[in-house]
Amino acid sequence: MKKSSPMFYCSLALLLMTLLLPLSASAGEVKVLTLQQALDIAAEKNRDIQKAREYFNWVQGKYVEERAAAFPQLSLNGSAITGKDETSLLPDRQEIYSGEIGVTQTLFTWGKVGAAIRAAEEGLKSAEEQLRFYRQAAYRDVSIAFYNVLLSRELYAIALQNLGQKERHLEEARRKYSAGVATDYEILAAEVAVKNARPEVIRTENRIRDTLDRLRFLLAIDDESIDVAGILDAGDVTAVRGYDLIYTTALEQRPEVRDLRYRINIAGELVTIANADDKPRLEFRGGYGWKWYESADMDLDGKAWNAGMYLSFPFFDGMRTRGRVAQAKSDLISIKIDEEKLADSIALQAREALNDVQESRQIVDALSGTVEQAEKLLSLSEKGYELGVKIRLEVEDAELNLQQAKGNLTRAWRDYLTARVNLLWVMGVLGESAYQ
Repeated sequence: MKKSSPMFYCSLALLLMTLLLPLSASAGEVKVLTLQQALDIAAEKNRDIQKAREYFNWVQGKYVEERAAAFPQLSLNGSAITGKDETSLLPDRQEIYSGEIGVTQTLFTWGKVGAAIRAAEEGLKSAEEQLRFYRQAAYRDVSIAFYNVLLSRELYAIALQNLGQKERHLEEARRKYSAGVATDYEILAAEVAVKNARPEVIRTENRIRDTLDRLRFLLAIDDESIDVAGILDAGDVTAVRGYDLIYTTALEQRPEVRDLRYRINIAGELVTIANADDKPRLEFRGGYGWKWYESADMDLDGKAWNAGMYLSFPFFDGMRTRGRVAQAKSDLISIKIDEEKLADSIALQAREALNDVQESRQIVDALSGTVEQAEKLLSLSEKGYELGVKIRLEVEDAELNLQQAKGNLTRAWRDYLTARVNLLWVMGVLGESAYQ
């Protein structure tokens, strides 16, 4: 039996999937995606990202709303009044028409308008971080789903190879039986081995469908069949970052951390806003227009204007403002507590992610070369069985060892790639090229 590298089996798996596995009941064209293409589709179509993008649009609208308080407010007012009052000194019928352009400009609100604008600006930054959060979460989920499809494909290829091996043994047993050098027992044992190998082929084939459905769900693709192209091999295993660097990078880059910092700023501005509710407020109001007054013996019309400064001071509101300030301060303290809690959680996540990467890397290193050794062992046992110096049990043991070696190495690569993606997500830099 010819020796083959893990890369050979990866390529063979893709070839077998293309030729043997029906991925869709429809006759439509299957769209084959690389990991980067899948991530690009997720950035555009993933439902969570779309929702976060719309929230960002909402916050932009909120910012425009709050900023409007600093600009002059213009209005057009008009009226047409007709009536008669017989109790007045002039009981004649009267008609009054007027039109006016009014302007209101807030001059002083004890910092309320400025605080509202600053809070809205911080809200925009917070919305950007929420969009980053959902984008990175989608990238993480899509990457893991992509690797799961590749794992399912390779396990299916291994199952097919194992079934093919068992079928060749059956043909060899039948050939020997025809030559009179084998018994019915050997044929029966080979037939049982073939039947026992088929369920794994069925299970792994169905798992491919399941993992593809999961990937299709994350990509929000409903109207076309998809497939993936790639191999479970990271090439040279890169050095793992130290815990201190992982933790400090996470505190600087995690969207949740940055979002909480912006929310702390917003909460501080809300304290200022609440505190201004029982403070003096100064406004300028003015108007310019035209009026027409008509009665039985009088007809007047002409321009009319007014301008004035208006001061309001709600110095006592039943301590309503004091209650709102207390609530706003409590919200600010709560968010700061959330920030500390998140920092503790990130510390734990950083250690777990680092341990997962180190563990999976060590397993990959430990399994490197095992497949080639198992292939060589199987080749020797098959040759010995043909020459009559090995028994069938030794061949079956060698086959089992090879199948386990291939499966373990494939899972190890998948675990390492997944752990590396999760580590980048924990650091808050997944999908950001400067940190890849």
